[in-house]
Amino acid sequence: MLFSWVLLGIVVVLGLYAISIYNKLAKTRQMVNEGWSGIDVQLKRRANLIPNLVESVKGYMSHERETLEKVTEMRARASNAASGGAAERSQAEGNLSKALVNLMAVAERYPDLKANEGFQNLQKQLSSVEDDIQLSRRYYNGTVRNLNVMIDQFPSNIVAGFFSYAKKDYFELYDEEDRVVPKVQF
Repeated sequence: MLFSWVLLGIVVVLGLYAISIYNKLAKTRQMVNEGWSGIDVQLKRRANLIPNLVESVKGYMSHERETLEKVTEMRARASNAASGGAAERSQAEGNLSKALVNLMAVAERYPDLKANEGFQNLQKQLSSVEDDIQLSRRYYNGTVRNLNVMIDQFPSNIVAGFFSYAKKDYFELYDEEDRVVPKVQF
């Protein structure tokens, strides 16, 4: 009789522990979803700024048509990748970021454009959105790390496997040029 009670106690403790692990996994998965939603919101804000930016630049840079078309093309690709996973989305958004950097670099050659109040406002808004994207990306990647660690660690990996939890992809840079440390010479 005592053995039955001890065995029942062990089963109850193990069951409660498994429930606790499951609840942590569920909470972490929701935090990953929240992080992805934050990235999505910031990327949409940036995508909405781009047409205004391109329009304000068009009048000043009529012979820089290739740069403007590249930004527009990369925005369309990023919009199409919105329904894809983190890897596809981060690749498309990285290409859009490069096109925007090119646009800003070209805009530096036009003093009238740089002095235009509307362009300056758009540039500030874009800079603010880029900062928000960076913060959202850090939050998302942190929550993905936590979920992936729980999926890998014992004994939570048993519960994760039983409930079909899958690892998530990080939202990261894929272009090796972005990882290269610049060489500084004096």
